[in-house]
Amino acid sequence: MSGNSNCTSVADQDFLTGKLLIAMPNMGDPRFEKAVVFMCAHDGDHAMGIIVNKRVEDLALTQLLEQLDIEPSTQASQTPVFFGGPVQTERGLVVHTLDYAVAATVAVTPNIGITATREILEDIGGPLTAQPPPDKYLLAIGHAGWGPGQLEQELAMNAWIHCNVDESIIFKGAETPAWNNALKKLGVSSEMLSSEWAEIRSSDKPLN
Repeated sequence: MSGNSNCTSVADQDFLTGKLLIAMPNMGDPRFEKAVVFMCAHDGDHAMGIIVNKRVEDLALTQLLEQLDIEPSTQASQTPVFFGGPVQTERGLVVHTLDYAVAATVAVTPNIGITATREILEDIGGPLTAQPPPDKYLLAIGHAGWGPGQLEQELAMNAWIHCNVDESIIFKGAETPAWNNALKKLGVSSEMLSSEWAEIRSSDKPLN
């Protein structure tokens, strides 16, 4: 795959890096209701991911380019922007296939990486590009973040489940029901989740 030699790989991945995190039906935080999160990093010190199925209404790449004094191309108005999470909402990130890569690109899986540079925004939506844009991409503002042990605690409380990554879920979140499709990868639907299993448990409540 072209361009990969320029990007940095995620080292020492643990079991959630590169996975999809799926919010349980009664997730208590409305910002994460029915969220599907592409996990970009997860280790003993922190976890970081990007919500891929919450489009920001009435916001497209055009407005972001204009804020950066970049003349948008015609197609920029057709590129949606997603709410990636409540952390650093002033910062844009692009999740994309690794046919595109620059020095700042971080490869999360063998096929998907993230880039947070002006350069990729110009290549996606500007009139003049340094290189062709990625074949598939999702533009998000902000990201989701967890401190040491925080995500593990939320998993133990049944706030989240996870599944293997699926490009169609990530890159078609604006057109398809990503949350339902992510559950289907686990062989379940929202109707099948029992209230007891879906319950967000208190931290001192046994799992079994």
